Amino acid sequence: MSNFKILIADDESRMRKLLRDFLERDGYDVVEASDGKEAVEIFKKNKDISLIILDVMMPKMDGWEACRCIREESKVPIIMLTAKDTEDDELESFDSGADEFITKPVSPGVLTARIGAILRRTYGDGNDGVLSSGGIVADKDSHIVTVDGKEIELSFKEFELLVFFMENEGIALSREKILNAVWNYDYFGDARTIDTHVKKLRQKLLEKGEYIKTIWGMGYKFDTSQD
Repeated sequence: MSNFKILIADDESRMRKLLRDFLERDGYDVVEASDGKEAVEIFKKNKDISLIILDVMMPKMDGWEACRCIREESKVPIIMLTAKDTEDDELESFDSGADEFITKPVSPGVLTARIGAILRRTYGDGNDGVLSSGGIVADKDSHIVTVDGKEIELSFKEFELLVFFMENEGIALSREKILNAVWNYDYFGDARTIDTHVKKLRQKLLEKGEYIKTIWGMGYKFDTSQD
């Protein structure tokens, strides 16, 4: 992981130092920003940044606005940190383009584990390939998805969710199994995270979104057999 550069944006210097120490210990190159505006400026000057950690509540520009600015020109993975744990905050984070929503306080060890999982899934771990089903084509190498030949824009998590569905076509998947596979950690709480992403993915797939079937009381199934 030593080739990856991570941007940490948080107005609390102690939090930045804590995260920086853990990340550098694991071999990451770390750059810091003390507010959202500075984070956007640093990102624009450093195109080799592999992942961004944004605190929500920051001066000059909050994390949500900073995330939106970055999303205008990049699909770089973004983790949103917040001291709040409300549905509105979570939805706002995903609407702004964030890939992860993590509530403080968070164990630096757990956070670095999630970072490692995201980087492996984003930049490759030998699982390259192209998936195709029902007019949907997902290129795992380039992270490009086309629907009937037309490219569509998906966030990192939406892409990973679609790939997981396509790799398990016809199989009923519980929310717990999806969360553990796509988010790569045990999830304790309600299912709004995965439900929010499924809703957005269905919308972006347009009529192909009907392939993602809801299994009431359990989870979802990707099935093109009735096309």
